[in-house]
Amino acid sequence: MSVVTSSLSTDQEEKLLSLFGHVRLHLLYKASIHGYKARGFHDRCNYQGPTVIAAYNKAGFVFGAYTSKDYSAIDCDVTDDKAFLYSITERGRGALRIASVDGEHGFKDGETGPDFGALYFLDDDKPKVLSSPGIGFMFNPSQMHGDDLDLTEFEVYRVEELGGLLAKPWRNVKWTAERKQQLMQTIQNYKPDIHSVSQAKVLLVGYVGFGKSSFFNSINSIFRGNMTCQAICGVAEKSVTNQFRTFNIKVGKGGKTLPLILCDTMGLEQTADAGLDMEDIVNIYKGHIQDRYQFNPASPLQLDAPGYKKHVTLKDVIHCVVYVVDTCSVSLFTEKVLERFATIRKKTNQLGIPQLVLMTKVDKACPLVAKDLRNVYLSDYIHKKALELSASLGIPLSCVLPVKNYSHELELDLNTDLLLLTAVDQMLNYTDSFFENQIIDEKEGLVRIIDPYNLSQPTFSNNNTRSIV
Repeated sequence: MSVVTSSLSTDQEEKLLSLFGHVRLHLLYKASIHGYKARGFHDRCNYQGPTVIAAYNKAGFVFGAYTSKDYSAIDCDVTDDKAFLYSITERGRGALRIASVDGEHGFKDGETGPDFGALYFLDDDKPKVLSSPGIGFMFNPSQMHGDDLDLTEFEVYRVEELGGLLAKPWRNVKWTAERKQQLMQTIQNYKPDIHSVSQAKVLLVGYVGFGKSSFFNSINSIFRGNMTCQAICGVAEKSVTNQFRTFNIKVGKGGKTLPLILCDTMGLEQTADAGLDMEDIVNIYKGHIQDRYQFNPASPLQLDAPGYKKHVTLKDVIHCVVYVVDTCSVSLFTEKVLERFATIRKKTNQLGIPQLVLMTKVDKACPLVAKDLRNVYLSDYIHKKALELSASLGIPLSCVLPVKNYSHELELDLNTDLLLLTAVDQMLNYTDSFFENQIIDEKEGLVRIIDPYNLSQPTFSNNNTRSIV
């Protein structure tokens, strides 16, 4: 799921948002990426609820139209008493808002580009606008678009109400320095139930740009005591991480290693010839892929290839899988994205691996949380996104954990640390569930361990080590 970014400047976005109440904008369609075609517009914008258009020209205008109704391409006139046109310039004034002449005019819903009468976008599938003031809306063309009807960019955003604060938090957190120290000690003192395994092995899975690598860097920074950037991360549309990496975390510089390994891997992508392959995911689960293996999206790792580890034990396999999801993208998941997650979930369930979900970028998703991170479990919007994510992925709400990664900060923040450490604590709890499922009985030093991959019959071991081939 490649990241497509908005062309709105901070000033332009603020002016556009001033036309609404408490909302956030989700970019649905960007013509320079998806094409200046009516069909491309409808494929991405139909049945998306309230939307706003942002058209750009060389004269420096951003102008467009808002409708509270769905596009559906069924060839009819749609009335909308909430529809309006707007214009923004760089000249310092606020946004110009134009209501319809009769207070009801909306748009013509056909298979063409968006047609609001006075403004008709993507005329003849080209980066152009037809301007006809007086048809539904009245305006001065020089104020609306500076008489420049050639577009340099064209975007459509879903407009989503954010809501306010809940009466009480849907999850309780102690926002104290003492709680942070308690979590850090709990994590440092963790010991797996199987003595031959000294570290919990947790795999981070997610689409490009969702924050997998940033999560490791954030956890590493907390225990190091200063900002670190050991895992490569960025904002590219293609996966920045091309290797399978297993990262150890140390307490302080050169200190004790935590009983936790965070595994980072190539990001998922929607196209067939890019991103992490399902066969490679399974090989990671089973412990067959070595650290620093370079992925080849066109061909999964073969049994006889360099980098394939044939003989593995329980310390090599993945003990917990964590899906990393950008909160801002939850409402924009396509069927392909959901199908990909469902495929991975099905295989993970078959292998008996516990699963959690990290909701990253909660501060970017909700202004109330950006203002005060302690609002994360009071935010009506974050709660709704957690419920939506739980339903769409088929994972219980108790397994969904909102977090904020460090990105631009130079100093640690207590509230950020508490959310991140709580997430790690839950990963270790779920790892315990994995180990508990491997132990049937323990007598006189003998531990019977189930093969989680059903590759052979359960056996007894007097050294607590089970070889999985």
